[in-house]
Amino acid sequence: MTATTATAAPRGRPVRARSSRDDRQMLAFMGVIMLYLVIALALPLYAILSKSFQNKDGEFVGLANFLEYFNTPALTHSIQNSLTIAVITTLISVSIAFTLAYGLSRSCMRFKGTFKVIAMVPILVPSLLPGIALVYLFGRQGMIRELLFGHDIYGPIGIVISEVFFTLPHALIIIMTALSIADARLYEAAESLNASKLRTFFTVTIPGARYGLISAAFVVFTLTITDFGAPKVIGGGYNVLATDIYKQVIGQQNFEMGAVVSLILLLPAGIAFMVDRIMQRKQVALLSARAVAYEPKPSPLFDWIMFAWAAVVSVFILTILLTCQYAALIKFFPYNLSLSLKNYQFDLMDGGGWASFYNSLELAGWTAVVGTAVVFLGAYMVEKGKGFHAGRALFQFLAMLPMAVPGLVLGLAYIFFFNAPDNPFNFIYHTMAILVISTITHFYTVAHLTAVTALKQMDPEFEAVGASLKSPFYRTFSRVTVPVCLPAILDISIYLFVNAMTTVSAVVFLYGPQTSLASVAVLNMDDAGDIAPAAAMGMMIFYTNAGMRIVHGLLSRGVLRKTQSWRNR
Repeated sequence: MTATTATAAPRGRPVRARSSRDDRQMLAFMGVIMLYLVIALALPLYAILSKSFQNKDGEFVGLANFLEYFNTPALTHSIQNSLTIAVITTLISVSIAFTLAYGLSRSCMRFKGTFKVIAMVPILVPSLLPGIALVYLFGRQGMIRELLFGHDIYGPIGIVISEVFFTLPHALIIIMTALSIADARLYEAAESLNASKLRTFFTVTIPGARYGLISAAFVVFTLTITDFGAPKVIGGGYNVLATDIYKQVIGQQNFEMGAVVSLILLLPAGIAFMVDRIMQRKQVALLSARAVAYEPKPSPLFDWIMFAWAAVVSVFILTILLTCQYAALIKFFPYNLSLSLKNYQFDLMDGGGWASFYNSLELAGWTAVVGTAVVFLGAYMVEKGKGFHAGRALFQFLAMLPMAVPGLVLGLAYIFFFNAPDNPFNFIYHTMAILVISTITHFYTVAHLTAVTALKQMDPEFEAVGASLKSPFYRTFSRVTVPVCLPAILDISIYLFVNAMTTVSAVVFLYGPQTSLASVAVLNMDDAGDIAPAAAMGMMIFYTNAGMRIVHGLLSRGVLRKTQSWRNR
């Protein structure tokens, strides 16, 4: 016993020393990524805050800009418009998403997989595209404008329809997840107590999914109130906060007032985000170790009703998409409806030409590669590192902050910070680098949460065993952590790629003559009256994202078959 103890003791000291060295190295890596978040997020936000208290000469004027804003009725009316649009869209989108999710998870209707795929289509297109489709459908020369019974599509009606199309898949994903976590024993108990289906719905289903519904509502509200694309294309004279920022900066070069509107827009988005986080913390585990998975039972009438509803939603989504495809292929609507590819001759249009599309591909590629590496490394250092609790808490705060910052606010903040002559990073302004940095930062939070969720599923014993074998942390990271978390890593990469292709709000202020993007080209061509070419460019974005989704799925299946075989018995 003594000999064993004497032998074990010396072995413990090198392990602790190596572990301590690994901790210092991991903290150093975390510090580098935290520095990135400070430079790419915290300092630009401070710059926009400072700008709101200055005049055109850079002199401190206190609240003068805010007083001017609230004394301008045309500007303050935009707050009411934004809140109205956001509330109406939230009610409609969450209602549609819940009914569809309920049918997909609680019925035995046919073609569930097809309906799910169609419901996810809006994620693959920029938010400007539904507005363009509505112009062709319900505009002054629209194909079915009579269905509006004399109402004008340019304004709140068009914005709400576009935002419902844009936000529906986001709400559906959240609600589907909430409804999938159901214990069949609760429904069996309700049935044994002779509770009606309606009472079971309100006493079992709704309480079990309430946090998902609340989260979906706040996500839809935030996406709507911060969206720029739909109001810009179909809003007409109906001003909202997002378009006010664009008009103040691009139209009037009034950067100080643009900063004021940005902070006002940041307020409701930030409040919605914080309330959502508080509600998520209150959520408790709905499944116990003895839970029984819920399996819906066939009910012909209910199944057909849910099938009909899913079909209606699918027709709505496909109508928007196919209308844009039709607009991209006809010569001159509504006078010459013959088919042609001339609208794809982007080099003959105002907006950046084919170069803007290739720039978007480059942006999406760099964002997916660099962003995935930065996000996953940062999440690993925070989740698996030890010590420096205050620093890790600060890192978590910085990682969550982008979710509450609208893209337009972030883009304007980058102007104030990176365009400052005395900023040592001024050289990246109007380059591809600043577009990549802004895009990664804009979509950092969701990617970070995905990585953290995957890392939390791994037992800390992996790192402990690696340390006991005197293996440096980066070897355990590359040989164990990355292969195990590869599904999450691939999901992060495709998430960043798709959003880099479709984003417009965060980059509309930052592109240069040589770095115009496809999504910005859609905006510029629509402004110039080239609506059909704008639809064609929007469809090119859709083709690219859909193709990448397919390639991602095929490659993932092969890669995961090799690296995830341990999951199967």
